[in-house]
Amino acid sequence: MTDLSLYRPNVGVVLFHPDGRVWYGRRAGTPGPHNWQFPQGGVDDGEDHEAAARRELAEETGVTSVELLAQTREWIAYAFPAGHGGSKQARGWAGQKQKWFAFRFAGDEAEIDLERHGEIEFDAWRWGSLHEAPDLIVPFKRAAYEQVVQAFAPLVV
Repeated sequence: MTDLSLYRPNVGVVLFHPDGRVWYGRRAGTPGPHNWQFPQGGVDDGEDHEAAARRELAEETGVTSVELLAQTREWIAYAFPAGHGGSKQARGWAGQKQKWFAFRFAGDEAEIDLERHGEIEFDAWRWGSLHEAPDLIVPFKRAAYEQVVQAFAPLVV
């Protein structure tokens, strides 16, 4: 069994369009083909998971007009691959454990602003099918995305 104490607490967001499609962002400065993902980010000490999800969504996409649809109960974890060398791995984390939230977008697309926050996470965005997520993400996150798709598949209209 995986020791989740070695995994950085994180949240992920699947933003559903009212027509059932989901929002994908293309990771800035990351070559394809596996550079599309959902918004995600760390949880601050003492921060409520839903509050963290709303904060990360706003920071990475500019979106604040959302309605909560669902969330995962259990952590969904992924390990960093050997030699990944990212800053989180350098700080001693083996990977990330995530609570996932599904929100319905209730605003106008003009609200989407990838430059809202100082650190730009995404350089492009699009709507797509929830079920294509595992094929778009970097391979080491694929199993986690398969769990997210399974958890939120009943929300697809």
